[in-house]
Amino acid sequence: MGIYNDQGADLEEPETRHTQIKDNKGVSHRSGLSKHPVKNIFNEMMFVVGGWTQDDPSCLVEQFCADYNEWRTAARMLNNRGSVAVGTLDGMIYTVGGEDKIRCHSSVERYSPDTDSWSADVAPLSSPRSGVCVVAMDGYLYAIGGHDGIAAINTVERYDPQMNSWSKQAAMPTRRTRAVAAVLDGHLYVIGGNDGDMALNTVERYSPVDGTWSVCAHMLNPRENAGCTVYLGHIYVAGGKDELNLELSAAERFAPDNMRWTPVKRMRSKRDNMSLAIFNGTLLAVGGSDGVTNLKTIEAYSHETNTWRHFGSMKSKHPGGRVAVLC
Repeated sequence: MGIYNDQGADLEEPETRHTQIKDNKGVSHRSGLSKHPVKNIFNEMMFVVGGWTQDDPSCLVEQFCADYNEWRTAARMLNNRGSVAVGTLDGMIYTVGGEDKIRCHSSVERYSPDTDSWSADVAPLSSPRSGVCVVAMDGYLYAIGGHDGIAAINTVERYDPQMNSWSKQAAMPTRRTRAVAAVLDGHLYVIGGNDGDMALNTVERYSPVDGTWSVCAHMLNPRENAGCTVYLGHIYVAGGKDELNLELSAAERFAPDNMRWTPVKRMRSKRDNMSLAIFNGTLLAVGGSDGVTNLKTIEAYSHETNTWRHFGSMKSKHPGGRVAVLC
């Protein structure tokens, strides 16, 4: 399975060791072995959600259809907005907060892939904000930080899908907007972002058991609007902008066993406002801006060789859009 480029040509295959294949009887197999357990990934769906600027307000939603090896347009969000957070929970995609050229939003929308439709019957955040980061943990959706139009905030809210309600959790020690978050070994990590004055390299960890925050080792680079995901037991962070407001190609990863960050090979392109995602076992860097143009390109990372390679393109640009992968 590759991803089509702009001309519709099939590009590279993902790493063989993580690829699901079908034999001539239609039975799925995963080639190669890994010491890390990998879930059944054959039915994963990858979406790129939103992407809005005043210059490019299209706010498209695209789905990559592995069966046909192509990108297809999906239903648009009900409200076009930029700096919107995107998360997944229980097979649904949630878009949280965001802003347009007039104001910040508190509203939340939910996408069902079964009906290819968005609904607005989700409870809103307690207050409007953009630049929130969203992550799922223990059956809840966490909305973390953001900017309320005046200042960066340290508010943390948790969404209960059964009750359709948000409840405030212990606030972060640091005010952050445009941060990223990841869940690893039962802890929620909030990484980088901007405190309203400059990009941050600080990292804080939340324990849902006792509701407390603790400080972790700093990243090697300050960055906001980065991509972040968990891959093979590590947290990977890539791209974004640094404290000088320069777009980054640098990447790094966090190991929970020694609580340290180490550098990863730089991506081929600088990518601000990008996404990192795991799709069919492969770590992908998707979209973003290199400071000159908004990118449609995708790169794939090999941890075995510590290299990135070109992996095709989306059909459309998604300035500030985010990737969501559903199983």
